Amino acid sequence: MKMTTYLAALGMTLTLTTNTWAQAIQPTQSTQRTPAADSVDMLVQNKMRQLRIPGLQLAVVHHGKIVKLNNYGLANVQDSVPVTSRTVFPINSITKAFTGVAVMQLVEAGKLDLAAPIGQYLPGLPAAWQPVTIRQLLAHSSGIPNIMPDDEQVSEAEQQAAWAKVQTQPMEFKTGEKFGYNQTNYLLLGKLIDKLSGQPFAQFIEQKQLWAVGMPRTGFADAHTVTPHAVRGYSFLHAVDGELRRGKELRNVFEVFAPMLYTAAGLNSTAADMAHWALALQQGQLLKPASLTTLWTPVPLNNGQTAGFSRQLNGYAAGWPTVGRPEHPAAAAVGGGRSAVFVYPNDDLAVVVLTNLIGANPDRFVDEIASFYVPDMRVATGFGLPPQLRALHQQLRKQGFDKALELVRQEQKKNAAYQLPEDDVNAWGYSLLRQNQPKEALEIFKLNVSLYPSSANTYDSLAETYQELGNKPLAVKNYKQVLKLDPNSRNAAEQLKKLQ
Repeated sequence: MKMTTYLAALGMTLTLTTNTWAQAIQPTQSTQRTPAADSVDMLVQNKMRQLRIPGLQLAVVHHGKIVKLNNYGLANVQDSVPVTSRTVFPINSITKAFTGVAVMQLVEAGKLDLAAPIGQYLPGLPAAWQPVTIRQLLAHSSGIPNIMPDDEQVSEAEQQAAWAKVQTQPMEFKTGEKFGYNQTNYLLLGKLIDKLSGQPFAQFIEQKQLWAVGMPRTGFADAHTVTPHAVRGYSFLHAVDGELRRGKELRNVFEVFAPMLYTAAGLNSTAADMAHWALALQQGQLLKPASLTTLWTPVPLNNGQTAGFSRQLNGYAAGWPTVGRPEHPAAAAVGGGRSAVFVYPNDDLAVVVLTNLIGANPDRFVDEIASFYVPDMRVATGFGLPPQLRALHQQLRKQGFDKALELVRQEQKKNAAYQLPEDDVNAWGYSLLRQNQPKEALEIFKLNVSLYPSSANTYDSLAETYQELGNKPLAVKNYKQVLKLDPNSRNAAEQLKKLQ
């Protein structure tokens, strides 16, 4: 959803004092009280402080059990209403994951073929749309025009006109050519479910998933619906001359979804309900194992590659973004920039984080929560780095990060093809900075400069780290080198003004 269309004009500053804020985000419920659990609470509370998240629910499923349920902060800042186990959060596009399950249930029932064109089931569609396969709709590689151009909201009153208009628009790209996130895809899947199930898709999802699992607090709704115990939505983003910018003032958010788009973003739930749903999926209660594999396998583009939202969410399956990596891959449903459900199939683990802040992006820290249950995923061990860099990281932890260049040169002598990509090394350095290891990060940025001496970006990262460590002369020296290599670098010029 385009936030300029639903950020309220009313701004409200979050004026909690440090002590009040600390008290507000204390956990109010847990299924366990262990040192590990307390460490997870500390991580979540730190993330809430850093990102200024008003309210959050957390659930962790491990080895077939819900091992953690906690509530933190405020569901309603205006009235100081705390998040409790009954608090209901919009899950936005995580709804697409439920739609994906519904589609796979129709496949299991013999009513649907994922490889078949949508025109086989809905023949009245525009001619250019009809060859698009069900799998391509699920994975957002259809090229069909978006019913929400620029993510503008579509209300219930506007939905029929919007549906008529989108059918007159040209294709956005050749089908299967690239990933293009698009709500029309899931509108069509809703129509498909209606037809093949013989009932409205909302009823099908309720009966086959919500009721089957036992999810009493989950249902379809938007801002117009009177939902008991619903959170208020917030954002620090506000519109300035048509562009969204992050400010200091917390603002109300009101989200409205056309009923025909409820397959894309219509569900509201709790972390406990979502944990039971994830558990039911993992235990084969909703789908057979083979179907579950299909549900979580990213759909390739025409060139055989996968694509998704980001470097982390690098694929898209049947309603689920995917995290493709050699170690601990995940199916990672995300919604509204504020909620995430990560399922780690190889680790028998699932983590649910629901928040009421657009821009919280919990998908960026879910892996950190998971690492308390799967120690190999700890960032300190080099998890998240490409295999070659992780091996080097582990060597440096034993021998010292000042040995980085020496060890790399040794490897290059053994193997002329040995190469460390510049961007990966740079990302490694910033990962160390986020772990409060600036001295270690400095050595990695020095390594990158040695490997790529013609890159302005490597010197910029090195200069920034020297600046953070308080080494003004070397920060200045490296920012000057940035300008030699890239005279148009505004950041280097601005930093030099501050330092000289």
